[in-house]
Amino acid sequence: MKLDAQVTRLDSGVRVATSRVRDVRSVAVGVWIGVGGRYEPAPLCGASHFVEHLLFKGTRTRSAARISREVEGRGGQLNAFTEAEFTCVHARVAAEHLPGVLAILADMALHARLSPRDVGRERLVILDEIGLGRDEPEHRVRVMLDSQLWADHPLGRDLSGTEASVAALDAGRLRAFKERHYTARNTMVTLAGQVDHEACVALVRRRFRGLPPGRPTRFRPAAVAPLRPRVRVETRTVEQAHLAIGVRVFGRRDPRRSALALLGVVLGGNMSSRLFQRIREQRGWAYAIHADVQYFADSGLLAIDAGLDPARAARALGLIFEELRRLRETPVPARELAAAKDYVIGQSLLALEGSHSRMNWLGANLLNYGRVRQPEEVIERIARVTSADVQATARACLRRARTAVALIAPERPGAAAWTEEVERACAALP
Repeated sequence: MKLDAQVTRLDSGVRVATSRVRDVRSVAVGVWIGVGGRYEPAPLCGASHFVEHLLFKGTRTRSAARISREVEGRGGQLNAFTEAEFTCVHARVAAEHLPGVLAILADMALHARLSPRDVGRERLVILDEIGLGRDEPEHRVRVMLDSQLWADHPLGRDLSGTEASVAALDAGRLRAFKERHYTARNTMVTLAGQVDHEACVALVRRRFRGLPPGRPTRFRPAAVAPLRPRVRVETRTVEQAHLAIGVRVFGRRDPRRSALALLGVVLGGNMSSRLFQRIREQRGWAYAIHADVQYFADSGLLAIDAGLDPARAARALGLIFEELRRLRETPVPARELAAAKDYVIGQSLLALEGSHSRMNWLGANLLNYGRVRQPEEVIERIARVTSADVQATARACLRRARTAVALIAPERPGAAAWTEEVERACAALP
């Protein structure tokens, strides 16, 4: 599959990337800012997410209601998200409405009000969001895990911030944060669907000409100290035991990333995976169990998430670590590896069929790799991985010194007993 992709850097520093998708009448457009949670010092924890919320609260010429009305009134969709290393505001609309919607997105990025009144109101919303996340065990256990994997580092903090940090973020601090990071050299606009590259470049040049050039901003490198391992248990009134296991791995540019992707699929990436089959299908000890890989510039995470029957959680933990050890000690059989490759390749191709997913591909690739990788490149890397590559990656990564475990469990038998069970299971790794 050849991805039609063109990239232009404007004199201002803003990058414009497009991909034409045949036989669609829509355009997906994203405005990407190279700032996220890991760029925040502790007193500004949650600032990227807070600013993202405020982009929707109005500009010098548009109210929040007008922003929504002008996009939805054209049949479009408007949303945003904040990650550790970037923020994206995106929309999807019929192609004929692209000029108008792009003007709105540019207005939001350049001229958001960030008034004290808007900040005060949105602070309440974010505080409610933080409280909701704390009440949801599936979210809370991943926050606990991150704090163990990257202790005292921005990657270990909740992207929404804490009650204390959000309460301290006033309009002045948020405005200064936005002015520092929302600059031309830190901004990219990606468009996919029924687009013409030169026309899109002209639109972006016109709408984003007010962005100051700015200077590149840097983040603090991720910690590499051993994790010992770290075990954190919270007990509360819950029906399930909510488990998150994290193995700290290498960054996204490491050549072993294809082998790790296949390791993740074999371990718990789909319903054919070892963990799903052994724990859910063969024993019925969990409704959901899953493994996935997440990358950052200089670090990464192999995560396993599960909701377990508390009465069988200790035995399930033992099976999970048994499978981790098996990946270290025994090569993945050829047939199982081939099936994992087919799955990864198929998912990659299916994901690029839509305009919105292509828009995301353009943005993620340019921000993370500085160029738009062709799908064939990713597929070729996956195809070249051998069982020996997967085993070597497992031996390098699947170690106790790299592993942390977070667990939210019923109050009985108590946190100390749960901690002992977790540490006993961890002993399976060298």
